[in-house]
Amino acid sequence: MAGIVLLVSILFYNRTTTQFHEKLGEIAQKNVSQTVGLLDLLLGSYDSLSKSISANVDIVRLLGQKSASSPQVEYINQNYITTIMGAIYFSRDDLVGIHVIGENGKIYDYSNSMNVIDPEYTKSSWYQQISGSSGQMVWLGVFPHSIIDQAEDQPVFAFGRPIFNLNEQHQIGIVLIEARADTFLTAMNNLKLGPHSEVNIVTGDGKHMPTSIEPNSKPGSLPPNISLPQIPGQVNVQQNNSRLIAASKLGTTNWTIVSSTPDRDLNVELTQTKRYLFIVVTVLIVVSALIAFIVSRTISSPLKRLIREMKQVENGNFRGMVTVTSYEEINSLVVSFNHMVARIEELIERVKVSSVSEKNAELHALQSQVNPHFLYNTLDMIYWMLDEKGNDELGDVVLSLSHMFRYSSHWEDHALVTLREEIEQISHYLTIITMRLDGRLSVEIDVEEQWMDLHVPKMLLQPIIENAVKHGLEALDRPGVLRVRAIPDRKYLNIIISDNGKGMNESTLERLRDSLLHPTDPIHRERKSIGLQNLHQRLSHMFGITNGIHIESALDKGTAVKLVLPLSDASAVAQLSSQTVESEYSDQPISIDKGGIVRAHSDYRR
Repeated sequence: MAGIVLLVSILFYNRTTTQFHEKLGEIAQKNVSQTVGLLDLLLGSYDSLSKSISANVDIVRLLGQKSASSPQVEYINQNYITTIMGAIYFSRDDLVGIHVIGENGKIYDYSNSMNVIDPEYTKSSWYQQISGSSGQMVWLGVFPHSIIDQAEDQPVFAFGRPIFNLNEQHQIGIVLIEARADTFLTAMNNLKLGPHSEVNIVTGDGKHMPTSIEPNSKPGSLPPNISLPQIPGQVNVQQNNSRLIAASKLGTTNWTIVSSTPDRDLNVELTQTKRYLFIVVTVLIVVSALIAFIVSRTISSPLKRLIREMKQVENGNFRGMVTVTSYEEINSLVVSFNHMVARIEELIERVKVSSVSEKNAELHALQSQVNPHFLYNTLDMIYWMLDEKGNDELGDVVLSLSHMFRYSSHWEDHALVTLREEIEQISHYLTIITMRLDGRLSVEIDVEEQWMDLHVPKMLLQPIIENAVKHGLEALDRPGVLRVRAIPDRKYLNIIISDNGKGMNESTLERLRDSLLHPTDPIHRERKSIGLQNLHQRLSHMFGITNGIHIESALDKGTAVKLVLPLSDASAVAQLSSQTVESEYSDQPISIDKGGIVRAHSDYRR
C-alpha cells in the first residue's frame, strides 16, 4: 500500500509540475501580450501629446522669434504659450509637467507647483538625447523624481522630442513632458511572476531603459542565448538557464520588453504541493500500516489457534475442537478442519473395531486368490483416501507398499531392470522399515548418477537389505545405520550393503559362506539364508562363477555384503576407462572396524 501511494504521488507530482509549467507559460504569454498592448496605447497617447505641442503653429511661431519688440509683447507671447500648454496639461490627469525650452534659452513650463529649473540642464544626458534627435520621440524612461524641476520629487516617466521650424528647416527648441510613473510601473510589475522577477526594456540599438525607481536599481542584463521577437505583437516564451523568459516587441516604438523569472519563484506552489503530498503520504502510510495490522491480527489470530490445534492432532489428540469467529473463508477452513478431525477419529475407532475381526478373516484371505492388480490398485485408493485426510505418514507407508506389490507382481525369470529401479524399490521397502523402527534406523545411499542405468537382476538388493534389517538391525539397542554404495573397479561395479548391526561370529559366517557355495547340499543349507542363496545362484548363472555375493562380518560390529556386477554396457565401460581407478578391493576381503562400519580396504584413489 505504501508503494502504491508513493507511486501515485510521484506520478501526480510529475504531472502537476508539467501542467503547472504549461500554465505559467500561458500566463506569462498573456501578461506580456496585455502589457505590450497597454504600453502601445499609453506610449501612443504620449506621442500624440508631444506632437500636439511640437507641431502647434503658434508655439513654433512664437518660439522661433528672435526677440520681442517690447516687454509687453514678450509677456503676452509667454502667456499665450503657457495658456496653450495649460490646455494640454489639463486635458490629461497623469501629467506632472510640460516644459518647452527654446534654443535661445527661454523656458516655458506648466505644472501644479512652482518650478525650480535645474540651471545645469543643458549638460544633462536627457537634454543631449532630445537635442540630438532628428525629430523622433525620445523615451527617457522612469526616474524617481523630475529630471528638470528640482521642486518635484514624485516618480516620473519622462519623454520628449525636438521642435523644428519647418519653413527654415532648423531646430528651434525641445519639448520635455513628465508624466506620473505609476501607470508605467504598474504595467512593468504586471510582467513579474514572482518577487525575484526582472523586467527589461531593450531599445532598437540594444540599450536598456530604466524600469524601476528603487534605490541602487540598475537596468539588468539579458540571459544569454535568448530569442527576441522581430515582429511587433509576437510573444516568445522559453526556458533558459532555470529561468522562464517571456519577450515581446512594441508596435509604437522599437522597444522589446523582456520578463525573466527564476524557477524558485515559479516553483513556490510546487514546493507547497510537495510538502502537502509528503504530509498526506506519511499520514496514508501510517493509517495503512494501522489498518494492515488490524486486518492481519483478525486473520492471524484464528489461524494461530488452528495451527496449535493441528499440532495437537499431529500428536494424536483428536478430541479438541476449534471455535473462532472471523472472516468467512477462515470460518469455513475451521469448520472443515473440525470435520476432518472428527472423521479421522471415527476412522480410527472403526479400525480398532475392525481389527478384532481381521484375525478371523486372515485365514480366509490367505487362502483366496487375490488379483495383484486389484491389490495394488486398492492400496493406491487407500493412499489417496489417507492423503485427503491429511495422514501423510500412514499414506507414505501404504504408497510404498503399493509400489512394492506393483514392482514384484510383474515378475519374469531372469528379468533385468535398471539399478535406478532397484534403488527406488528398496527406498519403498526402507520407508516401511524406518517407520516400523520409529527412527532407530538411518539409511545412506551413495550411488552416482552414471551407474543408475546399469542393468541388474530384479530383486537384487531387497533380500540382502531385508536380512540386514531382520537379523542385524531390528533387535539393536543402539541407533542403526544401513549404507548402500556403488564403487567401480576396472570392468566391475561393486555394490556394498553394510550395517552396524549384531554381526556374526566366525563359525556362523563360515556356515553362511558354505551355504552360498553349496546351495544344494542339505548339510550346508540354512533356512534363513534361502534368499541369499537364490540371489547368489542367479548372479552366478547370469554373469559367471566369479560374480555373486561376498560376505564379511564381525560379532557386535556389523556385516558387509558385496555384490560384484560386470559393467557390460559399453558406455559404462568407456566412462570408467576415462578415469584412473586403482583398487585392491576385489583381491582382499572386507573387514569391520571397531565402530561397526565397513572399512573394507576401501582406500580408493583417483
